[in-house]
Amino acid sequence: MARDDAKCTRVIPIRMHRRMYYRPLEAGCDVGLWLFGLAAAAWVTHDLVGSSSGLRLAGAASAVGVLSAGTGLLAGLYRGRYQRGSLDEVISVGRAGCGTALVLAVLGGALLPGQRAPLATAVGGATFALLAMIGARYMVVAVRQSSRPRRSSGVKIIIFGAGHAGTALVHSLARQPGLRYQPVAFLDDDPAKRRLRIGGIPVLGDRTQIAQVAAQTGATVLVIAIARASGSAIRDLTNEADRCGLVPKVIPSITEMLSGGARIEGVRDPRITDLLGRRPVATDLARVAGHFAGKRILVTGAGGSIGSELCRQLHRFRPAELILLDRDESALHAIQLELYGRALLDSDQAALADIRDPTRVREVFERFQPQIVFHAAALKHLPLLERYPAEALKSNVWGTSTVLEASAACGVESFVNISTDKAADPMSVLGYSKRIAERLTAEMAERAAANYLSVRFGNVLGSRGSVLSAFSAQVAAGGQLTVTHPEVSRYFMTADEAVQLVL
Repeated sequence: MARDDAKCTRVIPIRMHRRMYYRPLEAGCDVGLWLFGLAAAAWVTHDLVGSSSGLRLAGAASAVGVLSAGTGLLAGLYRGRYQRGSLDEVISVGRAGCGTALVLAVLGGALLPGQRAPLATAVGGATFALLAMIGARYMVVAVRQSSRPRRSSGVKIIIFGAGHAGTALVHSLARQPGLRYQPVAFLDDDPAKRRLRIGGIPVLGDRTQIAQVAAQTGATVLVIAIARASGSAIRDLTNEADRCGLVPKVIPSITEMLSGGARIEGVRDPRITDLLGRRPVATDLARVAGHFAGKRILVTGAGGSIGSELCRQLHRFRPAELILLDRDESALHAIQLELYGRALLDSDQAALADIRDPTRVREVFERFQPQIVFHAAALKHLPLLERYPAEALKSNVWGTSTVLEASAACGVESFVNISTDKAADPMSVLGYSKRIAERLTAEMAERAAANYLSVRFGNVLGSRGSVLSAFSAQVAAGGQLTVTHPEVSRYFMTADEAVQLVL
């Protein structure tokens, strides 16, 4: 530890010194470019005839230097606000240049009396200076990129998608030479992008040339870098990559990156959610964020598929307390570890309880006094509940009643019962038990002075016990898929969509 600390104390001051010297140097360079631009403009317009006093010229040059550095500071050029070569930096350079030109146009006569065309000189000087300042910055970017060591080893990848996502992926990989991937080519179906070079990587064709480009470059991986790509597009490209002997990968979704769970260079295998036959439906959660912030929220069944996703999304709204209630200690451990980065199970965040136990449930509610309750605990496997209907009665009916009574007793503000589409026209034990739970919730809504409601959704993609989980296991085992009917149709939503709708 001592050696690590020593390393840190040596490295940090070096970086700070570099920044301290670099920014004044940048400001000095801009001042020099301004003086050069004004001198060039004055030479073109013959504006300094009769005003050649060395003392006056020196005073004017000093004033221009102070003015240029001051407007640059006001525009944020020398504060490290903008990424080098970005559009934001170009706009900032433009603002600083326009501000300097405006002041010079107004005060030019006072700086050097006897000028013939102060406005033309100011505009011409600003034009020369702006072009030179922007060119100098892009030259720095080009020199930095060319000086980066080119990796001769690594997994060669073809990137499909020469848009913003593909460009960001290449730039991110270039900034981190230690990563295992080496881009060697782009592919894109847009004819306008042919013959482009992005970060030094050429666009060599469209999807019909995957095999040809793979043979030409020696690539072994195809990375699909299309923001919000449809499930059918990913499916088609994945199949084409498999046919050409390439390993298909995809970039993380926007949601994954915004949540901090992934970065764009963290390419991964396609998931079942990527292959959904439609675009995921995005819900505007900003409208309801204030309803959860600073509140005490309790989630029953917190370790389940829906309960755990509820906890993930609620955690982002910064509630005062998020109480995770479940009877499965391993599930509690997993979700607490994911949310908080530690899971010693020694804090009040995790409540081990069975909703079948009224005494224990009342203890939990009296202890935490939740303001909002999401009731996701239930038994849901239809065939098993057909064999053991009494278990459905104990958990889905009596358990829900227990949670409802405890919520009313402690004055819960909002109660949401997670139900299922099978309760709409019940034909099974699961459907009947969940329909009764809905009626119990509706009855409590009439009795209690608070919001009590139920929400239903159908097949959740990849949830525990989902038919897709069964199909995946059957494929992995090399067996056949078992379906109830050859013409059956199933309609899925992702867990993320389901929880957003619940919220």
